[in-house]
Amino acid sequence: MDCCIVSALWCFIPLYLLIHFLCFIFVDADFTLLWASVIGHRPESKLKGLVVWVTGASSGIGEELAYQLAKCGSRLILSARREDELNRVKRHCLDYAGLHDEDILVLPLDLLERTSHEEKTKAAIQYFGHIDILINNGGRSQRSLCLETSVDVYQALMELNFLGTVSITKQVLPHMTQRGTGSIVTVSSVVGLAGAPLATGYSASKHALQGFFNSLRTELTDYPNLLISTVCPGPVQSQIVHNAFTEELNKPVAIAGNQEHKMPTSRCVRLMLVGIANNVKEMWIAQQPFLLFYYAWQYTPTFAWFITNMLGRKRVQNFKAGVDADSAYFTKPKTS
Repeated sequence: MDCCIVSALWCFIPLYLLIHFLCFIFVDADFTLLWASVIGHRPESKLKGLVVWVTGASSGIGEELAYQLAKCGSRLILSARREDELNRVKRHCLDYAGLHDEDILVLPLDLLERTSHEEKTKAAIQYFGHIDILINNGGRSQRSLCLETSVDVYQALMELNFLGTVSITKQVLPHMTQRGTGSIVTVSSVVGLAGAPLATGYSASKHALQGFFNSLRTELTDYPNLLISTVCPGPVQSQIVHNAFTEELNKPVAIAGNQEHKMPTSRCVRLMLVGIANNVKEMWIAQQPFLLFYYAWQYTPTFAWFITNMLGRKRVQNFKAGVDADSAYFTKPKTS
């Protein structure tokens, strides 16, 4: 009998590992998040009626968040600098979801104007009475080599991506601790886990966010119903490349490149909402081979450094040759 059990285990374990390996080849999120997507709560049931404040809601991930949250029945506070674009997003939300005009507040916000954040937060709370979820999504990326980049660009990235996000969080957090419940969800990046060439300042700002919110989470252990979650997406189809900083503050990106190889924004946002509905503290969302790369960084850093150096060299070479940074992994370098 014991021999049969041992034999069965010897057969089952390799099969179990093989199934997980095959699944991993095709997944686009970490196993905790995927498990929640299979057996966890549905966003449609958990997020219905909740008040959700989304920053950076005028385009990209923020815009898609507004649409999917509206379909879930959430009441929305939409913030970004461009009020006309926020009104456009609001109209689309009302067209495709069962919400009323009063269910969506357009609240223009500049993350750099930190002195205005207290007033904006009071306006949001006064309108709905409370805030259930804050999604820190506002920010900008970077496409430039360190040797060519002005220090002003690094300052701007930290002011916007890090300090702007911290400022809004600090305004909303006392409201949530007083209520004893709430969620603060911050869109970081996979480069907040491991840096990438051409994004030294952007990576630094996302590393700063990771450190801040990981520390904050441990400070709030007396508030078990308050979720602090970070989202680490890989390349996603959005306007983030078009709006990225370059080596000078006001110099636009020369080549935005093709976005087709990136993850669809709708899929990324769906996984984010699954994570929020199931209180996932950190979400890795990326297609392969990017997801595998960050698992390597987590568990085999020596091997990851080897891959990083190899891919990073190619990325820089392609960038210098005029090929878009994000498509560099899929494009051969130009030769003279």
